[in-house]
Amino acid sequence: MNTTTIEWTDRTWNPVTGCTRVSPGCDRCYAENIARRFAGGPGFPNGFAVTLHPERLDAPRRWRRPARVFVNSMSDLFHADIPDAFVLAVFQTMADTPQHTFQVLTKRHARMRAFCNRLGFRDPNRAEAAAGHLAIAYLADRPADVTPWDACQLPNVWLGVSAEDQARAELRIPALLRTNAAVRFVSAEPLIGPLDLEPWFKHVQTPACDRCATKGALDWRNGHLWGRCTCTCHTTVVWPNLPRPRPRRLDWVIVGGESGPGARPMDPAWARDIIELGKAAGFAVFMKQLGTAWARAHGRCRSPKGADPTYWPEHLQVRQMPAAAAIGGAR
Repeated sequence: MNTTTIEWTDRTWNPVTGCTRVSPGCDRCYAENIARRFAGGPGFPNGFAVTLHPERLDAPRRWRRPARVFVNSMSDLFHADIPDAFVLAVFQTMADTPQHTFQVLTKRHARMRAFCNRLGFRDPNRAEAAAGHLAIAYLADRPADVTPWDACQLPNVWLGVSAEDQARAELRIPALLRTNAAVRFVSAEPLIGPLDLEPWFKHVQTPACDRCATKGALDWRNGHLWGRCTCTCHTTVVWPNLPRPRPRRLDWVIVGGESGPGARPMDPAWARDIIELGKAAGFAVFMKQLGTAWARAHGRCRSPKGADPTYWPEHLQVRQMPAAAAIGGAR
């Protein structure tokens, strides 16, 4: 349950196992294959059916060494079959162990947004606690689209969505950006189509054009706001001294090609485009693997998943963590 070969995390924690398919990225699910292989055993008593493991809830409290923890690598925490009370218990454990950084990844973006934006503190006087026990609650009567700053933001919990192609990105990323989180990330794995993330780095409310006072939607590039005025003067405007707005932005993107029998190929150019945008827009990119199809086409590659960076083109050898990557110190 604890050890893992996943390159972007230190260990896994599976208080729930089992899931159901929701999109093309699930077609060759590694978790489903593992569950079928060990069905009936102690880890997967019900195969890949959604199964709660309450005896595992306290596991992170016993880990002495701080770690990055991938939550439910064998399931989806926001699956409809997982009761709110159990999801809350998972969040309570994460709140009680600030020495760890928890990475929660989902394809159920709507429930994640609704649930996380309804988290709050039972005792408002404890809301300023930086460490230790935080008594959190699920406020069912709170609107799901409340202003995020009114809700409980756990600094050691990163929330992410899977986006295997453009259609899934356009479905899930807007919900992620409306979710209260210390760090937001996207897992583009398996990447089975080109992915344009640039629309989510545009900001509608910007300073006025120096020439005509018209406001326009500008991009973040190289740490600065820049763009072209939307009025007839077409002035290129740069504001180098404005602070980057913290709310509603992506912090991290994981990129990976599909692995295993029948793996669909990932065009390395798709990964290159995401890396280049990351450099320009200021988000971290973790290139996990180029996939089985690429590895087979490059016989010298020692990893069957194409996960050995020493065999990649140099411009793809990027494995960054978000700025909040200090264990237990998420911003």
